[in-house]
Amino acid sequence: MSSSAAEKKTTDPAVSEKKIAGLHRNVFFTGLVSLFMDFSSEMIYPLVPIFLSSVLGVNKSVIGLIEGIAESSAALTKVFSGWFSDLIGKRKILLIIGYGISTLSRPLIAVSTTWHQVLTFRFVDRVGKGIRGAPRDAIIAESSRREHIGRSFGFQRAMDTFGAVLGPSAAFVILTLAPHDYRLVFWLSAIPGAIAVLVIIAFIREKRPAAAASGRPVLSLKTFDWRFKAFVAITFLFAAGNSSDVFLVLKASSVGVKGTHIPLLYLAFNGVYALTSYPAGVLSDRIGRKRIILAGFILFGFVYWGFAAAADIPHIWGLFLLYGVFMGLTEGVQKAYLGTIIPDDAKATGYGIYNTAVGLAAFPASVIAGQLWDRIGPSAVFYYGSAAAFVAAILFMIIFGLDAWKKEAQQAT
Repeated sequence: MSSSAAEKKTTDPAVSEKKIAGLHRNVFFTGLVSLFMDFSSEMIYPLVPIFLSSVLGVNKSVIGLIEGIAESSAALTKVFSGWFSDLIGKRKILLIIGYGISTLSRPLIAVSTTWHQVLTFRFVDRVGKGIRGAPRDAIIAESSRREHIGRSFGFQRAMDTFGAVLGPSAAFVILTLAPHDYRLVFWLSAIPGAIAVLVIIAFIREKRPAAAASGRPVLSLKTFDWRFKAFVAITFLFAAGNSSDVFLVLKASSVGVKGTHIPLLYLAFNGVYALTSYPAGVLSDRIGRKRIILAGFILFGFVYWGFAAAADIPHIWGLFLLYGVFMGLTEGVQKAYLGTIIPDDAKATGYGIYNTAVGLAAFPASVIAGQLWDRIGPSAVFYYGSAAAFVAAILFMIIFGLDAWKKEAQQAT
């Protein structure tokens, strides 16, 4: 599909419904759903590597394997979920299924006594994420005006991340009252997850008819123009160096951060992430999304370089805060940019392909990180990730910089 055709396909949807806080109701309530689900997830996530290593005695290579399998499972689900959502013309039912599966997986980790059972929990939880991801992104894009799409995705990421602030906070309080009782945290994490599912059922409305606008959607890259393909390829390269955040937690632990303080460290990271997401989305609507994305790639490279060299606790705290800035700059803005180049009748399919590419890269990223940690040392993990980020930034500047020069030349003629 040509670039001009893609531009025509991404015209603004009719968004005449009453706004909530200046946002379409679907955008607002999707953000609320994300808040409660990340509240649930982040009660667990920063504790999983500590639980595996200190309680179950698992080494770093196995932890990397678990994370790689879990994220890749989610990735493989995302592309088919997105295509199926476009096929049936529905989003809400897939949101209910995806968030519901993740919520129901919580008891699996609460009763785990081996790393294989933890792997099962991570697998089921990530499959649920894979089912809901693309339909959720599609419904946000379809419910947003083009000139405000960065703000919409920024709001969703901010709410998601505020949930990630509440989750570690709750975990810290629980562990303070019941030291080392990780299983209690895991059980209680199901409560906010259930609330997320109820919000979907009660408040989110479908934006599309039962059938796709242009017939049966095709799961093929031919549907998308060169910008989409180039962007997916670059983000895949970047993600191949962006190993699971459990390695950041393990690095913090190796430097001397206490296990009971890990939730606080994660809380600080997510607090910065939440506070920067919405402003980054608004800024991207004003100065261009590609500039923000490039800045994020470069910042990540320096942050990971810093993790490689970090040797004391204050450095770790500072780097986690900067990592939060990186997340705020990139997560929502990348999806907002995609929303402007994916055709309307393939929204969920496009987001599914993108999410799948990034998720599949998580498997080699985490497995390589585990091997580097065990065979060479922690620093090797982060030097590797830093190098991948800088290469991705250079490619992004070359490819999308040439795109800008082409447009300038066309305007001059």
